[in-house]
Amino acid sequence: MEKNMLIAFCLNFLFSVFEFIGSIFTGSVAIASDAVHDMGDAVTIGISLLFERKSRKHPDEAYTYGYRRYSVLAGIFSTVVLLIGSLFVIYRAVDRIFSPAPIHYNGMIGFAIVGVLVNGCAAFFTREGDSVNQKAVNLHMLEDVLGWAVVLIGALVMKFTDFPLLDPLLSIGVAGFILFHALKNLKRAIDLFLEKTPRGISPAQIVEKLSQLDGVLEVHHLHLRSIDGETHSATMHVVTEGDFAQIKKSVRETLSSCGISHVTLELETPREHCPDKHCTVAEQKHCHHHHHH
Repeated sequence: MEKNMLIAFCLNFLFSVFEFIGSIFTGSVAIASDAVHDMGDAVTIGISLLFERKSRKHPDEAYTYGYRRYSVLAGIFSTVVLLIGSLFVIYRAVDRIFSPAPIHYNGMIGFAIVGVLVNGCAAFFTREGDSVNQKAVNLHMLEDVLGWAVVLIGALVMKFTDFPLLDPLLSIGVAGFILFHALKNLKRAIDLFLEKTPRGISPAQIVEKLSQLDGVLEVHHLHLRSIDGETHSATMHVVTEGDFAQIKKSVRETLSSCGISHVTLELETPREHCPDKHCTVAEQKHCHHHHHH
């Protein structure tokens, strides 16, 4: 897989250089916007390759949670590259709308055909990825194919209608699409670093599920985090009169069915006084009052 990603990286990188030249030669900002897209993807794949290897390292003394967050960091880097690129393209395109320039339609059509073919190859090479990072790379490749298909159709339409305004409009469309997705990715990555509750998991639901288990009297002090968007971890206090080993087993099984694989449990008997008892997520506000009693 890494070899394939390397091939895709080289294809994309060389190709985006070739595109920048193409956008100057044809005078098309739509091609420039695809160049930014491809350059961004090349950078993404490059960083993914560097970090993907690192993110697979097992936990050690320095990183007790492991290195999974490195692949999230890679995502943030490449997303920022795409953000800057797409904003630049939108700026250029808006400028072009107010001061139109001639475009070589035939050159543009030629470039677009090559674009569809080269990115088609890259998409073909990256199609068998497993990790989210690799799937994202493949998705980028498919988006590139679409981006070029759009430019190709636009170039053909302009050739026959001679409506050069279509070029900056297409460019803004493609860049807007990149911008939207980049912002979405950035938000997801930042959520991970801010330790937000993982997507699709509800703390209230988990407490409810666990409370229904045999022998579980109460669950409090529940904390959920996601390490990289796929591997989730949870810590909690479980109050029980039952057999600790049995309870731990059933709690772990229930959590694992909710997609939480990394679980740390603290077990308490009902007679025990838990100093953190009232610091459940919902009651954090009143937490301080209880300490005075």
